[in-house]
Amino acid sequence: MLQGANVATPRALAAMDPTPATILIVEDHETTRRFLADNLTADGYEPLEADTAREGRRLMASKFPHLAIVDLALPDRDGLDLLRDVRGANPLISRIDPSLPLLVLSGRTSELDRVRGFERGCDDYVVKPFSYPELRSRIVALLRRARSAPGRGRLQVGPLELDPLGREVRLDGKPIHLSKKEYALLRALAEEPTRVFTREELLRGVWGYRSLGATRTLDSHASRLRRKLSLEGNAFVVNVWGVGYRLIDGTV
Repeated sequence: MLQGANVATPRALAAMDPTPATILIVEDHETTRRFLADNLTADGYEPLEADTAREGRRLMASKFPHLAIVDLALPDRDGLDLLRDVRGANPLISRIDPSLPLLVLSGRTSELDRVRGFERGCDDYVVKPFSYPELRSRIVALLRRARSAPGRGRLQVGPLELDPLGREVRLDGKPIHLSKKEYALLRALAEEPTRVFTREELLRGVWGYRSLGATRTLDSHASRLRRKLSLEGNAFVVNVWGVGYRLIDGTV
């Protein structure tokens, strides 16, 4: 099953990014999982290990890995379902990054299996038995592409700071506790500060409403969010009468 078990050469290590990447291994076969973890550690990465889809999902939402290696034959769920969960995650609400690089490592070798993997959202597909040096090269390539792409970095508007991955909000360095929808509303507004978002845009984007009708949901959440963010008379969430809402830097 395992080929090329040599650890990284000095040349390979020298080419690596100086910031260690966290790599999640979702693999129920203990020998394979430990082999990957040991070699990734030797290559300067920080591996996380999960032997079920459920544990893999939990680690994605709590440890925020830079890349995940996913087996398809998992004991609790098909790995394809885990891929679908990641790609279907709502970036405004979920703690899972829907753009997380996903590399399938599987014993399913048919063309149909590979096609299904890509259809469900994997970025690369490696079949078992595998060569570790080749796998390592594919990991390096995926991480390089991910780091050059626009990411879910921290957002800052005046003294207000949002961490999209951790779903944390701080105001003047102090944590602000928001409900899931309050956070989603703030996250949407913070993407383009000072831009006026219409009620229709927010109801569709945050709540997923298709038929708007008469609802006070947006207004009630915006009011609670405004109160939680008010500090010494500052205002962040501003109601633009007859249009919608916008986010400002805290000064009126």
